[in-house]
Amino acid sequence: MSAVTISGVNSMADDQFEWVFGNVIELCADAAVQVKKKRPFNNLADLCAAFHKYLDNLSVEGKLEILQSHPDLAGRLAAQGALTKESTEEQRSAGLQDVTSEQKSTIDSCNKRYKEKFGFPFIICARENKVLSIIEGLQKRYHNTREQEIETGIDEVKKICKLRILDIVKN
Repeated sequence: MSAVTISGVNSMADDQFEWVFGNVIELCADAAVQVKKKRPFNNLADLCAAFHKYLDNLSVEGKLEILQSHPDLAGRLAAQGALTKESTEEQRSAGLQDVTSEQKSTIDSCNKRYKEKFGFPFIICARENKVLSIIEGLQKRYHNTREQEIETGIDEVKKICKLRILDIVKN
């Protein structure tokens, strides 16, 4: 699909909007269902802000559902080719398909430890990072509180969301 303008976004049929924006927040079609009601948008920033506000307005349980829907970085789903198209591209851009066996082992053990502590996978905007900064983030953020990680994870989801929107809509 070629990039659409903001006026194109505003004139989309509801079902088309839901289809086009249904995965800007990983596996959360409800975001598109809710955000479409906020049209018309004045510009791209307004559209991004509407998705970010959707995330901000979720309960803690809702935020946890969003975080839990994300795949592990360089994890089992990636190895099986079972990631969403967007996640596959994002992990590829970070170089996660080319990790060394030592890096893979470190990522796997850190992912497991992180998930056991927080109850959701480590989330970082892969397109803004490379393998070493992802490993560093996994190790550093493990020492945060659960509340800090929920907030940080949602902030990372916002970055991912914005980049996915930028892939769809031209400014």
